[in-house]
Formats: sequence, structure tokens, C-alpha cells
Amino acid sequence: MSDATMSKAGGAGASLGLSAGSEVRDWITLLKPRVLTLVVYTGVAGLLVAPGALHPVLALTAILCITIAAGAAGAINMWYDRDIDAVMRRTQKRPIPAGRISAEGALAYGVLLGVGSVALMGLATNWLAAGVLAGSILFYVVIYTMWLKRRTPQNIVIGGAAGAFPPLIGWVAVTGSVDVLPLLLFAIIFLWTPPHFWALSLFAHGDYQRAGVPMLPVVAGARETRRQVVLYTWLLVPLTLAPVLIGFSGWLYGAAALLLGANFLRHAHAVWREPQDAQGVSLLGDLAAKRCFKFSISYLFLLFGALVADRLWLA
Repeated sequence: MSDATMSKAGGAGASLGLSAGSEVRDWITLLKPRVLTLVVYTGVAGLLVAPGALHPVLALTAILCITIAAGAAGAINMWYDRDIDAVMRRTQKRPIPAGRISAEGALAYGVLLGVGSVALMGLATNWLAAGVLAGSILFYVVIYTMWLKRRTPQNIVIGGAAGAFPPLIGWVAVTGSVDVLPLLLFAIIFLWTPPHFWALSLFAHGDYQRAGVPMLPVVAGARETRRQVVLYTWLLVPLTLAPVLIGFSGWLYGAAALLLGANFLRHAHAVWREPQDAQGVSLLGDLAAKRCFKFSISYLFLLFGALVADRLWLA
């Protein structure tokens, strides 16, 4: 074979390799890997603070099931939302609207992963954990994506429950039962979701408006959205102290909850006070909302990390 022929073959192979790599990345993108990080983290936290223990292999299997189930819900969400994703700037390049993966393929992929994750969770841990896992998938897909998202500005409030399931699932995987603490962790994430997501929606409201999704800034305006960010943050912060009040956590978690909560409130009030016009539209490009959104992610990571550290190191 000549050098020229080998060069052409090598170039074709490299091209094919790049194409194959891109396809794999597209299937991974359907799982919403950025969202998965927080979902898996809080699920692991619920598993670690639960009384009792799982064999390490079973614990890793439970974490894998939570990961796969959340990814399955994300894939089905992308299948259903492919029409609005096509008109929103931040989602136009997703695999389905960009034509790299068929809608039917994405749906089959999501359903297969969802059913498999629930079955594996039941076999590896217990069927109550599998049932809660199945409920989390159905809540995100049916209640939030199909029912609430396009109908009401309260979509993210009620739909926020979908993202609050992981610590409950982790706890039930270990204990086989539901207790007060995992319900508190569920409630913390439930109340954290509105200020987290509404801070995002303040600087992404144009996308939602183009897609006809009734997010709060589109329906009620930016000023009301700012007020709701502050309100829900004030509801959240006292609730984060509940694990200390019921005697589950000690000073480490309590101090972290107070410091993180004070900082979250500072960011929320900065969103409210940001220079704005009469309609509440920021005159600074929603700089405070962007900072609040970024901090809210760190907030939940650090809060749950403190809970685990307090429970494991100071128990």
C-alpha cells in the first residue's frame, strides 16, 4: 500500500473515530450530565447519613441506579421538549433538535434506562427504594415535563419535588423505610429549587418567552420574580436548621447551615436590590441573579457535605 493510500485511510479512520466519539457524547448529553452531578451527590449524602450500612458493592449499585434513573428522566424530558428546545438558544444544539439523534431513539433510550434502573435497585437493595426511584422518574416526566411546565408559572415550585427525591432514595436504599430526616432533606431541596431556578430564569427569560413557556418572569414580570427569590430563600434557611433541632446533627452542620444561609440571603437580597427599571428588568445585565444562581449550586453542595461530615466524623 502506498504512503498516499495509507494517509487517506488514516484520515478516514480519524474522521470516523471523531464521528463515533461525537455520537457517544450526544447519547451522554441526553442524560443531562450537569444536572446528574447534583442529583447523585445528594443521593449519596442520603445514603451516607442513613443509620445502618450497605455492602460497598450494593451501595455503589444504588448510586448507579440513582444516576441512571435521573439520566433516563432527562432523556425523556429532551424527547418531549424537543419542539421548544429547537427555539431556545441555550438548547438549540441539543442532540434531538440538532438532528443528531432521532426522537424515537431518545425515547426508547430513556425508557430502557428508567425500567432497568428501577429493576436493578429493587434487586440490589429493596423494593421500597425501587418504588421511590420509579416515582421520581414519573414525577419529573409526567407531572413536571408533560403537565406543569407549559401550563403554569408554578411549574418549578411543584415540579421541584422531582429533584428532591435523591436523598430520600439513598436513605431508603439503606434502611428500607422512610423517616423524618430524609423527608426534611427532601423539603430542603424542594424549597431550594425556586430561588435557584428563578435566579436562572431572570437572565434566561427571553428563551422561555420565545418558546412560550410560562416561567415566572414571563408571566408575572422580573420584579415579582425577584420578590419570590427572596421569599423562598427566607423559607429555606430556617428549615435547614431542622436537623439540628431534632437532634440528628451537631454544631458542625449547624454552623455551616447558618453561614451558608446568611450568604444565600445576601445573594437573594442583592437580586432584589439590583438597579432595575420600572418593570424590574436589571440595568446591569442581571449580574446579581447570575451570582445568586452560581452560589445556589455551591450552597447545596456545601450544605449536604456539612451534613455528611457532621454525621460521620462527629457522631
